[in-house]
Amino acid sequence: MAEFRLPKNSEVQEGRAVDVAKGAKNAKTFRLYRYDPDTGENPRYDSYTIDLDQCGPMVLDAILYIKNNVDSSVTLRRSCREGICGSCAMNIDGSNTLACLKPIEEVKGQVKITPLPHLPVIKDLVPDVNHLAAQYASIEPWMKTESPAPARERLQSPEDAELLNGADGKGPAACILCFCCSTSCPSYWWNGDRFLGPSILLQAYRWIADTRDEATGERLDQLEDPFRLYRCHTIMNCTKTCPKGLNPAKAIAEIK
Repeated sequence: MAEFRLPKNSEVQEGRAVDVAKGAKNAKTFRLYRYDPDTGENPRYDSYTIDLDQCGPMVLDAILYIKNNVDSSVTLRRSCREGICGSCAMNIDGSNTLACLKPIEEVKGQVKITPLPHLPVIKDLVPDVNHLAAQYASIEPWMKTESPAPARERLQSPEDAELLNGADGKGPAACILCFCCSTSCPSYWWNGDRFLGPSILLQAYRWIADTRDEATGERLDQLEDPFRLYRCHTIMNCTKTCPKGLNPAKAIAEIK
């Protein structure tokens, strides 16, 4: 029988528990993944019980309340707080999503918060997305043309623009590269070194579908590979978890 050992210091342990709710009726506990590679210690879950009347309604509001008022060492990414930048992507209550769009009231019981799965962790809730960024750069995500540039912008018909934006605003151009989909995909977990994953393939389709782009054949040739594209097995985790309601699986099917 095969035996496997976890890497040193990989087992997540229980950390400290802090209660600052002071007996409040509207109290809730947040279990945050904590990891600092500089200490050499195991990752842990620290629990913070807070009064929800003291913060906003979203999970990000609670994390920022904890950071600003309870434990300033908590580390996370965030920026727009409006579901536009994708910075606050993390795993909340077992699902990848954006902390700024996740209502606290949707989570029953304690709120467990970890970084996006299957990525190296820089610190606490901050994953290392350099590999994903390099894969994004590999699809050359900019418009390629050979025809002379027009005097003004390159125009599209409303029908062509709808291919990018979607009739409901949920087309491929709405992707914010939060990587919730790729980090929820088992095929990407297993083959992330060669499979581009749903977030990058959705972006690739965005340029393939753009009628102003003149390199469709070249883009398709770049994806014609047993791993880059065809390691998608239509598991559908990507579409299920997308916090923007997009459909990466459909975009991948269109490319195929």
